[in-house]
Amino acid sequence: MPLIDVSDWLDEQTQDDVFWYVKRLSANDTQATGGHQAGPYIPKQVLFDAIPSLYRPLAVNPDREFELAIDSHADIRTARAIWYNQKTRNEARVTGFGGSSSPLLDPYSTGALTVFAFRRETDTHPPACHIWVCNNLLEEDVVESVIGPVEPGEWRTWPNLLSALVKPTDCRLSREDIPPDWLDRFPTTAEMVRKTIELRPEPMADVDLRLKRRHDCEYQLFLSVEEAIEFPRIALGYKNMDEFLTHAQSVMQRRRARAGRSLELHVRQVLIEEDLVEGRNFDFQPLSEGRKRPDFLFPSAAAYHDPAVPADGLRMLGVKRTLRERWRQVIEEADRIGTKHLLTLDPEVSVPQLTQMHEAGIELVVPESVHNDFLPAVRPHLQTLESFIADVRLLRP
Repeated sequence: MPLIDVSDWLDEQTQDDVFWYVKRLSANDTQATGGHQAGPYIPKQVLFDAIPSLYRPLAVNPDREFELAIDSHADIRTARAIWYNQKTRNEARVTGFGGSSSPLLDPYSTGALTVFAFRRETDTHPPACHIWVCNNLLEEDVVESVIGPVEPGEWRTWPNLLSALVKPTDCRLSREDIPPDWLDRFPTTAEMVRKTIELRPEPMADVDLRLKRRHDCEYQLFLSVEEAIEFPRIALGYKNMDEFLTHAQSVMQRRRARAGRSLELHVRQVLIEEDLVEGRNFDFQPLSEGRKRPDFLFPSAAAYHDPAVPADGLRMLGVKRTLRERWRQVIEEADRIGTKHLLTLDPEVSVPQLTQMHEAGIELVVPESVHNDFLPAVRPHLQTLESFIADVRLLRP
């Protein structure tokens, strides 16, 4: 058990000689794939920045030991960074995480938001790394409130020295191409989704490909609008630290709000384009019981609340950008429906996690183009969005 909470830990790790490398643990990181990778992937440029003595091009496979503390689980050990720098291989790895007993290598940690706080090596101080593996959604929210949302498959450093490359698209707009009123007030996620449809109409693409392409496009659109609005504001400077922190918090909160809202709005648009009528063939975020609001009910909320409609004539679809722990929220929605469907683009699912979902009555709906990102053992249990829509078409309105 941690001896400190994550908020205090983040405060402790906010120092001039410390930087954070943040990612969601992949199935390959946690050895959920059954492979022999030594531990979580850390890019060599991150390790070179943390441990300058590791960069010794004239040495063969130079290495450096350092203290590694997983503070979230009270685990301290000596780890080893090694740079494999021979012609056939040019990568850096960290070993010594502790094998299967380490929370970093536990398949149940797949998808967990994790902070690696590196204390830089200097002439007078050895390198060190303190790690926090988020145990629940509350801890993840605390971390993301500081650095913004971290999507599966991406990583970032904080302060923002380095970041994973985000695949470019032609959806980034120049300042001149951005609607003028957006420069005066930041557009809502719904407005950006509508703009995305203009940029990515995809009339011939199937629903799975259409959803994925638009979701990727809208993220690039968001980044270009954010840059156009925020860079001039940053250039003006700040009167004091409070003003700066208030602005930074506003930017991060907007990023989190957009990340939580985007995918479900894209799904809603695809359903409408597939001639499913809102209010007749589906309802978006209606009330089921009490204050519960599933993302989608089929064929309608009215049918759900009609006792004459049998439960097997109803469907629900939840939408989550990340799965770890969040999938459990879907269990509590729409009590009448036994098997609940959950749409995601997050491939970080281990076999034990999938088993838990199935035992809880959760079936995953994933765009077909994302299936190969999942573990081979998980892929046969994924339903495409196209097949899910074909199923709900058969429900009596």
